[in-house]
Amino acid sequence: MPTEQPIHEAPAIFNSKTRPQSADDEISNFEKVNYLEVTRHQHDQRLDNFLLNRLKGLPKSHIYKMIRSDEVRVNNKRCKAHDRLQREDVVRIAPVQLATRDKPIISAEFANSLLARVVYEDEGLIVLNKPAGIAVHGGSGLDFGVIEAMREVTGKKYLELIHRIDKDTSGLLMISKKRSALKVLQQHLVDRTIQKHYLCLAKGQPALNEQRIDAPLLRYTLASGERRVKVDAQDPQAKESQTDIIVHGRFTLNDQPVSLLEAKPLTGRTHQIRVHLAYIGHAILGDDKYNVHDKSGVHRLCLHAWRLDIPGYETITAPLPDEMKDWLPADMQLPE
Repeated sequence: MPTEQPIHEAPAIFNSKTRPQSADDEISNFEKVNYLEVTRHQHDQRLDNFLLNRLKGLPKSHIYKMIRSDEVRVNNKRCKAHDRLQREDVVRIAPVQLATRDKPIISAEFANSLLARVVYEDEGLIVLNKPAGIAVHGGSGLDFGVIEAMREVTGKKYLELIHRIDKDTSGLLMISKKRSALKVLQQHLVDRTIQKHYLCLAKGQPALNEQRIDAPLLRYTLASGERRVKVDAQDPQAKESQTDIIVHGRFTLNDQPVSLLEAKPLTGRTHQIRVHLAYIGHAILGDDKYNVHDKSGVHRLCLHAWRLDIPGYETITAPLPDEMKDWLPADMQLPE
């Protein structure tokens, strides 16, 4: 069935006072009807992702409800969450009540410290060596994360996360500077042609130097509302997941046997490496979710996004942070 082509015309109801604003600019007043004109930066973006980026603080479920109940229109027509926006489309958003909060104050010291952690940059891509303990984006009670701070310090309206890593994981984080780079690199992730390599310190000492963990993962929610992941081979909702493991060293830490492991996720599930390693009895040191009886004495999640192999790019690496390196024996060789 042929798809209807979008009509790139501002709705006839516009007058000189209600011309659409550029979707590159922040919405200043959510309590009125807003009309946003799609620019090249949002071209071919799904409607739901477009709205999520502009209605921060609004639950995702409410955004989908707005679309279903015709509170969002594209070129004066009803629309669906998966519809792709085109340049010059006009998106009408009905008044919404967002959780109000002041714009976060991002210290110059913190912002500049992030700039100093950029390990690669070209016209379309920034790769940052993220410190542990900093979320990649705001939300869930956090005023801001890496992406908001980077937008602030660079003054760039268009910066988008290409992927995510956990708040307590350190290491390489890809940020796009152009919509075209975002599409290409996210397609590589879908096609599994980007290989991510992580280094971690894990409980115990695996007998095999190399192995593949092939165990489906299921997301679930605790009674407290906290989200977790577990291996579940029975539930049809569980997603196939594989992680390759290489042992780079075995040693003791506070009289506990531990290992330096390289983990290469072949799929990209939430908490995949953490859950897979716990599943085979080698939970990551400092993991307060999946290694609750940790006796190693470390005080951070010992998981570091170390290396990226991206088609068409030189290999990008981030050195092991000192707080992890300090736990290693002095004579242990790190992988190159």
